[in-house]
Amino acid sequence: MHSFAWSFAFVAVGGALGAIARYGLHLGLQSNATYPWGTLSANLLGCLVMGVIAQFIASSNWVHESGLFPEHYRLLFAVGFCGSFTTLSSFVLEMAAMLQRNEVLASFSYFIVTLGGGFACFYLGLLVTRGLLALLLQGSS
Repeated sequence: MHSFAWSFAFVAVGGALGAIARYGLHLGLQSNATYPWGTLSANLLGCLVMGVIAQFIASSNWVHESGLFPEHYRLLFAVGFCGSFTTLSSFVLEMAAMLQRNEVLASFSYFIVTLGGGFACFYLGLLVTRGLLALLLQGSS
């Protein structure tokens, strides 16, 4: 069991790593593009990772017994990393900028792809992790 202070430390480290990863993704994908590929990619990848984490948490009996995903990992990855890696504020700012430039179709597609794709990535993370956990359970029986 870790202390209250350690909980904050795990969130802070995860948050710092998520922010750095998001900025790196932005630099790598955005360059001269007007479409917000960096933020879109961060949001979709973050949803995928969150789906994986949610499935681990949903499989809590096996996960807690195996010690595979203790609470400090949830704080580090779900709360810290994914919390700073994904961003609603940048999504809204970039949509507003596209609308200011009268890019209605681009802003609409960005909205649909972010929300629909985010849910699809989250669900994909759940399904893939559920399948992997089932394989692990079969292998250990």
